[in-house]
Amino acid sequence: MAVERLRKSDDFARVIENGRSVADGRLVLYYLRRDDGGPVRIGFSVGKKVGKAVVRNYYKRVLREIARKIADRFPPGVDVVVIARPSIRGSDFWAVDASFRRLAVRARLAEAAALFPPPGGPDG
Repeated sequence: MAVERLRKSDDFARVIENGRSVADGRLVLYYLRRDDGGPVRIGFSVGKKVGKAVVRNYYKRVLREIARKIADRFPPGVDVVVIARPSIRGSDFWAVDASFRRLAVRARLAEAAALFPPPGGPDG
């Protein structure tokens, strides 16, 4: 399944205004299902409250990598916007990864078994 990035502010606004959301201490995940059954589209927002440009870019890279690993398990035709909260600062890759996966399960974008394989499996 192809995964594309949301880039236009209109797309971000549409997902945030019309979609649903789940959140935890580090991330807010907005999602909106489309009717076209096209590729999964994911956008990221890391605001200035998270830190200076180097820190913001680091967390955008972390989020893109996590999305690259798990987005193929999302249903086709869904738009997702992930917003990093200021409390993400200081979190390592694995904490952000676990947070993203938990939110995807809570949003019913993927099954828990698909995102949290048992130890010793292909991802563990």
